[in-house]
Amino acid sequence: MLHRAIILAVVLGFALTAFGGSSLQAQNSSSQESTTAPSPAIAAKIPKPAVPAYHAEPPRGALPDTLDPAQFQDAQTRNIYTLAAKVKPVLYQQPCYCGCDKEVGHKSLLDCFTDYHGAHCILCKKEAAFTYSESQQGKTAADIRKEIIDGKWKEVDLAGYDTLPAAK
Repeated sequence: MLHRAIILAVVLGFALTAFGGSSLQAQNSSSQESTTAPSPAIAAKIPKPAVPAYHAEPPRGALPDTLDPAQFQDAQTRNIYTLAAKVKPVLYQQPCYCGCDKEVGHKSLLDCFTDYHGAHCILCKKEAAFTYSESQQGKTAADIRKEIIDGKWKEVDLAGYDTLPAAK
């Protein structure tokens, strides 16, 4: 009985070592492969993620108001809603990459700031801050949209919006 238990333990040990080793080797080779860029021919066949909803043209009529920034207690949200109100026509022409177009029916980044969604979504805040900053540099809505699609909004550091301006 003891002899069988020892043999079983040895066989089980070999099996676990063989399985664990091949699994680790597979993980290592797949992680190496994932850091290597695909060839141009393969890259051309990889589908690009769909661009979320946006309006390609400037608005033709009045746009809805963004929510009043004064209602927000935290400085960052108040500041971002303040900026959003200043660039509504540009936000109207931008996609939002948080998925709100599919989840809540938003048609552009502006919609995130006409309701409370933008108050709770870091992605929306980053995209709005990016849009405002780029528009202040004279970029067009189409230029900003290309940069948003390219993911440049991800570089925005929201910490700079964490304090309120001094009262005048």
